[in-house]
Amino acid sequence: MAEARARKGDEAVPVMNNGSVPDEVSANGRTMTLSTSEPHIRLDKVARTYRLKDGREIEALVPTDLSIGVGEFVSIVGPSGCGKSTLLRIVGGLVAPSDGQVVIGHADSTKPLCAMVFQEYSIFPWRTVRANVGLGLEAMGVRKKELHDRVSFWLDRVNLSAFEDVYPRNLSGGMKQRVALARALAMEPEILLMDEPFAALDPQLRTLMQEQLVRICEEERRTVLFVTHSLDEAITLSDRVVVMTARPGRVKVDLPIPLPRPRQADVGSDPAFHRLRTELWTQLREEVELAVQAAESDAVMRDG
Repeated sequence: MAEARARKGDEAVPVMNNGSVPDEVSANGRTMTLSTSEPHIRLDKVARTYRLKDGREIEALVPTDLSIGVGEFVSIVGPSGCGKSTLLRIVGGLVAPSDGQVVIGHADSTKPLCAMVFQEYSIFPWRTVRANVGLGLEAMGVRKKELHDRVSFWLDRVNLSAFEDVYPRNLSGGMKQRVALARALAMEPEILLMDEPFAALDPQLRTLMQEQLVRICEEERRTVLFVTHSLDEAITLSDRVVVMTARPGRVKVDLPIPLPRPRQADVGSDPAFHRLRTELWTQLREEVELAVQAAESDAVMRDG
């Protein structure tokens, strides 16, 4: 049996500075047990509304259902402002839902439940590469010898061992993001939450980072929820791709990606890849057009 933690309504979960959710806290103060056949992550009618300073309310998410199995890699795509990142942050406990419930199974209470990797280079400039990667482990109280060994292992996995004593100011963008990825993976979380982590990288570095992430996740079989604007990236990485509607966001399409694993570097040349991309773009294009129309309408109303 696995322990499961639930979040409901506007009851927020405290989140540690290293991006992990404290294991001992559930948002509504109660825990449940789930069988191992249950989803790792389950969203039941989750919604989020923001109140602006002028009193207006903005619906980011309308009631949304989503289930993610243990070890699944699920990507979320959608037009800008559709609530992709809001949904991810709700799962991670950084944002409380206005309504609905998130249930997350916790198979091993000795390990962190979630770790997050953001689009921004979320590493500390006054810490070396090694010290940044070890930050989450320090917060967890991991013993010094184990901390050293785990950091060394993940530095090697992301090809940064030679830079362990270097400060972030001397790193490229791709190297900084590898530091953030290694920090999250070193914590050995059951769930990895990633919010456009490669968006700021040039195409070559982005491809290399995708290949590293695919390789690591296939070997480790972690549950991953990944937000991206790139259909190619989503198809390359994922077991399923979820398309969200224009704001207010909800799940429009949940498409399985039946490409074989392990994924090869040339997966993009597979005819099935192109069919999947066409199918996803057909669904997504309609929502992007609606989002553009809504933005133009809002601009006219403001100018008027």
